[in-house]
Amino acid sequence: MAIKIRLARGGSKKRPFYSIVAADSRMARDGRFIEKLGTYNPQLPKDSEERVKMNMDRVNHWLGEGAKPTDRVSRFLEAAGVVEKKERANLKKGTPGKKAQERVEEKAAKAEAAAEAAKEAEEAAKAAAAAPAEEAPTEEAPAEDAAAEEASE
Repeated sequence: MAIKIRLARGGSKKRPFYSIVAADSRMARDGRFIEKLGTYNPQLPKDSEERVKMNMDRVNHWLGEGAKPTDRVSRFLEAAGVVEKKERANLKKGTPGKKAQERVEEKAAKAEAAAEAAKEAEEAAKAAAAAPAEEAPTEEAPAEDAAAEEASE
């Protein structure tokens, strides 16, 4: 009889709650089990101690009997320090697709171009500030001419 330490789902629709059980691998997921070893409530925050509860004495007993934990239960056991951490095959699931990578490259190119334009504008502003300021002709002279013409009439 191949024994597994696995999760048996309980709870209502859209509100999962799992029991950690030792069961024969041939039994249904939520079916007959040998012993209940703990609980897992994914609704609780990850840092909550109530999220995963296990009777470690019984878990160690079943591991000693040759029970194999499922992947999710083995992660719980690794977090508890009972089992050594396994090397898992990450099949590049976290890498973005081609279009997402293209969008990132385009965004980086636009940001680089904007930074270059800002740098050029800053250099032009520094050059303008460093150059001696030329006096612009004032607008008052034509107004005075117009006033003088009116007075002469």
